Amino acid sequence: MNNLPSQVKLVEVGPRDGLQNEAATISADIKIALVNQLSAAGFVNIEAAAFVSPKWVPQMATSTEVMAGITRRPGVIYSALTPNRQGFEAALAAAADEVVIFGSASEAFSQKNINCSIAESIARFAEVAAAAKANKLRLRGSISCAFGCPYQGDVSVEAVADVVQRLRDLGCDEIDIADTIGVGTARQVQTVMQRVMQEFPLTGISGHFHDTYGQALANIYASLEVGIHIFHSSVAGLGGCPYAKGATGNVATEDVLFLMQGLGIETGIDLDKVVAAGQFISTHLGRKPVSRAGNALAAL
Repeated sequence: MNNLPSQVKLVEVGPRDGLQNEAATISADIKIALVNQLSAAGFVNIEAAAFVSPKWVPQMATSTEVMAGITRRPGVIYSALTPNRQGFEAALAAAADEVVIFGSASEAFSQKNINCSIAESIARFAEVAAAAKANKLRLRGSISCAFGCPYQGDVSVEAVADVVQRLRDLGCDEIDIADTIGVGTARQVQTVMQRVMQEFPLTGISGHFHDTYGQALANIYASLEVGIHIFHSSVAGLGGCPYAKGATGNVATEDVLFLMQGLGIETGIDLDKVVAAGQFISTHLGRKPVSRAGNALAAL
């Protein structure tokens, strides 16, 4: 217990990663209200937008409107996903504080999704990375399928370390190690995290866990034990996993906050306000939040 971090940073990804796969169109006004509620709850980093082709991700077509409409709190980083130079320019114009680039630790996933190798996919981001640095924007790299792939199965620890090296060399300030399909287990997570710490400063490594197999909280605790203190979560557990039918996606922010509260770890986030935000967005989606802690607290 004494070795756990005393404080963690939670990156709220619900407005982007959580909502992007929703079939029903969510208006910009609702997204703006959600981001504002999350800002008011105390998050210091919110993934608010994605500047991607509306043809492929129609839900994110309102990103410019959302970024223009939110009430920005001083000190809060509002992040945007930028897959190419065009997306970067849009994020820059929208005054994003951080741009996010991404690669996969799985060759099969990279080929299936974007028809190129891991090395080619990350080389494509060199221009975005250079532009981010030139414009003094924070640059975050995200590594999908770091603990398993829907196409090739196992992903080696060295494959993850290799992508960390590539993103580090592009100048990333923070790197997310993501369990895209939620198959990671606690011991495996510690092995991967300890390996990537050899390639990138611990202070910039984050855990992005999905709860497909119910292991996300265990994996977060396992990460805490080896010193990781940045985690991604999604209010109300927003976000399905497209590779596991009917499965939940991102770990619910309310559940992570309840865990941290129980461990005496400071987050700076008001759990009650997050529960309210989860109820708000779930009402608009016409379903209950996935968060167990959120639903239990809302019922009190």
